[in-house]
Amino acid sequence: MTSVEIQTFHTEIQSQDLKIAAYQAEPSEAGSFPAVIVLQEIFGVNSHIRDVTERFARLGYVAIAPALYQRLAPDFETGYTAEAIQIGRKYKDNTKATELLADIQATIDCLKTLPQVKPEAIGCIGFCFGGHVAYLAATLPDIKATASFYGAGVTTMTPGGGAPTVSRTAEIGGTLYAFFGMEDASIPVEQVEQVEAALQKHRIPHQVFRYPGADHGFFCDQRGSYNAEAAADAWQKVQQLFQKTLRS
Repeated sequence: MTSVEIQTFHTEIQSQDLKIAAYQAEPSEAGSFPAVIVLQEIFGVNSHIRDVTERFARLGYVAIAPALYQRLAPDFETGYTAEAIQIGRKYKDNTKATELLADIQATIDCLKTLPQVKPEAIGCIGFCFGGHVAYLAATLPDIKATASFYGAGVTTMTPGGGAPTVSRTAEIGGTLYAFFGMEDASIPVEQVEQVEAALQKHRIPHQVFRYPGADHGFFCDQRGSYNAEAAADAWQKVQQLFQKTLRS
């Protein structure tokens, strides 16, 4: 697809009594476009997440990345040092599924008020922590397609406690693509198989992609674990998913 001119800006989303910071990118031209919610890693809405948001806008989507740590650490963003990982994990461990889902629903509600958004064509994508959150977000009725990248813990826990997120698979109403690196120590192969088995059991339209030699974070070109070949293939799969589900 031909790249389009885009505009970017920081905005806010009203979620209950909270204003959530967000980064938005969209085509500069007038029109009506599908929308994609971009869900951050543990590192906040940093330059990598903003770049992904802009990449979707260049493909003709309205893309928005809400700050998932707004309640815990407003304006938090960091790089990929060992210290940053410790801080990001600390915030992740204090999130709650109910609040995350409320904030994503508020993001959806905000998108549906925008004249440039097709309200029936909303998807989401998430990486790392956001990959897990994307699996949760897939249970929201308005989400037609989800791309979940290396979301650790889907089969073992849910943010804030309770039954593992995989137990909610039957609630997924759209199509879900899941992406895993086979060298990812945080997601053992048996957990990948459990995710796939749950999707199959509940007859969720899905595909699970396994990348031999790829580690956790393989899609992010700012991380040492970046795998250009796997990232390029995954990006093509993501484009196919959203083209099929949000533009048909």
